[in-house]
Amino acid sequence: MNTAVRKIDPNSDAAIAASVTPRPIEEIGNKLGVPAASLYRYGHDKAKIALDFARRAEAKADGRLILVTAINPTPAGEGKTTTTIGLGDALARAGKRVAIALREPSLGPVFGSKGGATGGGRSQIVPMQDINLHFTGDFHAISAAHNLLAAAIDNHIYWGNALDIDARRINWRRVVDLNDRALRSVVVGLGGPGNGFPREDGFDITVASEVMAIFCLARSLEDLEDRLGRMVVAQNRARQPITAGQLKVTGAMAALLRDAFQPNLVQTLEATPAVVHGGPFANIAHGCNSVMATRTALGLADYVVTEAGFGADLGAEKFLDIKCRQAGLSPSAVVIVATVRALKMHGGVGQKELGPENVAAVKAGSANLVRHIENMKAFGLPAVVAINRFTGDTSAEIEAIKQACAAVGASVHLCSHWAEGSAGAVDLAAEVVQLALQPSAFKPIYESNLSLVQKIETIARRIYRAGAISIDPVALRRLGEFEGQGYGDLPICMAKTQYSFSADPAQRGAPEGFTLPVREVRLSAGAGFVVALCGDVMTMPGLPSQPAAEHIFVDETGFIGGVF
Repeated sequence: MNTAVRKIDPNSDAAIAASVTPRPIEEIGNKLGVPAASLYRYGHDKAKIALDFARRAEAKADGRLILVTAINPTPAGEGKTTTTIGLGDALARAGKRVAIALREPSLGPVFGSKGGATGGGRSQIVPMQDINLHFTGDFHAISAAHNLLAAAIDNHIYWGNALDIDARRINWRRVVDLNDRALRSVVVGLGGPGNGFPREDGFDITVASEVMAIFCLARSLEDLEDRLGRMVVAQNRARQPITAGQLKVTGAMAALLRDAFQPNLVQTLEATPAVVHGGPFANIAHGCNSVMATRTALGLADYVVTEAGFGADLGAEKFLDIKCRQAGLSPSAVVIVATVRALKMHGGVGQKELGPENVAAVKAGSANLVRHIENMKAFGLPAVVAINRFTGDTSAEIEAIKQACAAVGASVHLCSHWAEGSAGAVDLAAEVVQLALQPSAFKPIYESNLSLVQKIETIARRIYRAGAISIDPVALRRLGEFEGQGYGDLPICMAKTQYSFSADPAQRGAPEGFTLPVREVRLSAGAGFVVALCGDVMTMPGLPSQPAAEHIFVDETGFIGGVF
């Protein structure tokens, strides 16, 4: 055993989290008025909120919703989840009745390169190791439900194919919640007649599954099963759609998802309630935690702080155009997170040269931040900027950010919640409260009655600032088929790189006038959107050369280290 790599860093997030004793989960539930009888405990410090109680709470969702988003991510880091947690703690510190609503982490990035999703430093949710590794088993249930349907499709063909499914036109791939590039394209059914008919297949990561999207958008178990039944999984030989409902396993799928559908309750290091539930990626899915969790939190707290994945061009746009549209939500304010270091990278500085002061690079990179501010205001939402401060940030660099933001009417708050917890986000919380008290002018960026192509063009031009859109002829034909089948009023879920406004991850900053290539479109009829895949984005990531899994370990006491 290499004990050197298994040494616990006392300054690591895991060690910081371990230094705090979580409060009993009943005490956390009591802060939101959740009785102990409505908590299904998973040990001392995590629980599920009983579905009957959650449904009563979400029916009166009248709290103020605060969305935390960010600039396009860089290897330098931004700290969106950490800011969400720090802001929630700061609101609680100010005496507000607050809940935080977050996504659950996927094992893919936990074992890959991005790491976990429970915040950092003094702004974390706990138990951080449990949340990042299995948690309450929700993702396993989603994977099982998804793969049950995949098995049912091949089984139906094997036993005579009464639905006349065209094996060449099955679009329901299997899933696993890991980064495994070898599974992107596979052949199933080998080994003779007893194993079915050979055909090409593939795996997506679980967070890209339409079952995950439905899980996060459904309002009830009935709605969940109805949506599962509407999923289009294949075509027959007459090119007519085959739905999951026709395969008669959606009741079993809903049964697998029943317990998982109940929102999870945990806490921050400062014992602020956090509802953590669902977890689609924002670069290939809609990137938001479950509607059930968000609306339940809004029914229990006066302020709910939530986040949407990756930059505001992806997560926030989908949160506003898809989730809010479907769930009847209207955010009160938006917080856009950035760091000086990340803005330097958007200004053209390499990752190894981020240390020295570089005001010119900060000014250039601030164009990325400014565009996100403009985009959020285009939705009718007030926006404030949170800068996660590093010790090496200089006054001149920070002033450059303030000047850039002032030009578009947004104030900037320096935040030190990573090091100081709630005390480091007090000023940010005070402005958020003021912004949230203003009447909401929120509206989606496009109307439902636009054609699917027009919706793609609207997002590409207004949010990304593309000069043109190039849609593959097959994808264009498919969009026409979707409209002919009655799906033309659905919103668009753009799937593209998170690192750029364009489809090219190397184009940092604020590129404009580029051509956005749409190579493929997929119908997610149950989730209620059409996915447009742009550029080289993939629905099954791969592991990096040195995956984070190499550093995760369990010591002799059972402590899990290396997650952060």
